[in-house]
Amino acid sequence: MAFDYTTIPTKRSAAGILFTRDTTRDHGELLLVEPTYKPDWEIPGGAVERDESPRAAARRETHEELGLTVEPGRLLVVDWSPARGARTEGFMFIFDGPDLDPDQIRLQPEELRSLAWCTPDESDTRTAPPLARRIRSALVARKTGETLYLEDGNPTLG
Repeated sequence: MAFDYTTIPTKRSAAGILFTRDTTRDHGELLLVEPTYKPDWEIPGGAVERDESPRAAARRETHEELGLTVEPGRLLVVDWSPARGARTEGFMFIFDGPDLDPDQIRLQPEELRSLAWCTPDESDTRTAPPLARRIRSALVARKTGETLYLEDGNPTLG
């Protein structure tokens, strides 16, 4: 008798790319985008579609949102996100981003109002708290060369 995999719960997932640039500021800056469909800012990325890997989703979403064709770098963090309101629980992935030429960015107006290069502190005020924590951890992972596992944006032991 074969096991019925259709009875196993599914989880939503999303993937994004952390683009950073060095500046004269202490910690550099990271790229945030302002979606047209929600109040909080995000990193470039979005939902992982059926039969799509998180890396492929990050690549596709970056192309759709910014008009850029980039290859996501190494995985920085995986974050288990608990259910909130109508949102089901899920897994969020952040990949390291390659250097990019800001002049090549072409915002898709149906999805994004604007973009901004922000310090980590500025990012904390523009993004939802779980994403702010996830970004902070991704910056640590980028610096240390580790991949971090998070729960609700918080690093776990082990």
